[in-house]
Amino acid sequence: MAVTPDTFGLPETGLPLLRDLIHERTGMFYANGRYDTLSDRLAPLVIERGFRSFLDLYYLLKYDERSSRAEWCRVFDALSVQETYFWREVDQIRGLALTVLPKLVRAAPYETVRIWSVPCATGEEPLTIAMMLEETGWFGRAAIEIHGSDASPSAIAGARAGRYRQRSFRSLPAALTEKYFSEEDGIHQPTKALRDRITSWSVVNLLDRAQIEAQAHSPVIFCRNAFIYFSRESVKRVADGFADLMPTPGFLFLGASESLLNVTDRFLLDDLDRAFVYVKR
Repeated sequence: MAVTPDTFGLPETGLPLLRDLIHERTGMFYANGRYDTLSDRLAPLVIERGFRSFLDLYYLLKYDERSSRAEWCRVFDALSVQETYFWREVDQIRGLALTVLPKLVRAAPYETVRIWSVPCATGEEPLTIAMMLEETGWFGRAAIEIHGSDASPSAIAGARAGRYRQRSFRSLPAALTEKYFSEEDGIHQPTKALRDRITSWSVVNLLDRAQIEAQAHSPVIFCRNAFIYFSRESVKRVADGFADLMPTPGFLFLGASESLLNVTDRFLLDDLDRAFVYVKR
């Protein structure tokens, strides 16, 4: 087997098995051309465990029921892509405030509107939603809950801590940064009023039906920039799971480069004026 410096001198033994197990459990798929990415991210876990190959990590995750739960958390942390920022793809969030919420509130004026952001990384997206709804006056007009979830425990710990560096603010207007955050020694923290707009943070694996059931009955789900890492099979599994649980109408927001075309027919694409949303049939 080939040995490369990128994998700390570890042989690739077991890496294909580990790749397939990760795909089965998480939805993330690493094609043959991305083996280097997968091995670079998992090699530190193998080394820290004192293992001699990726096959040892595979056996632990597959067969050691007592230890595998904690190790899967470490795998999610290692594979998680937490590159995000405030006010990202904001046209969709504006469409939520100007088009989707009016529809939902008119249809059920006394019901609480639940909004679920998953994966939420370190919390920038749920906080962006909260800022937009605050700016458009929605919290004074309707009962709204915002929930943030991610498969990475370290990402959720970061969301709960709410400590952000300047890079997260590259798209947020300066006036909103000043209004909703305090800054000290280069670290920005949301105001208590903004933090309190987030109802809950939780660790959720999108491929685990039991884990998504608590939130997937929300009429609004933001699931942006997760499917770009998933196989088509995994995308269908997650999207159909959402469709099983969301009310009708249900509004599913995906990332700009993501599509359900030829994946599932349970959602229709709708135009929100400069943005798109999938609407449950």
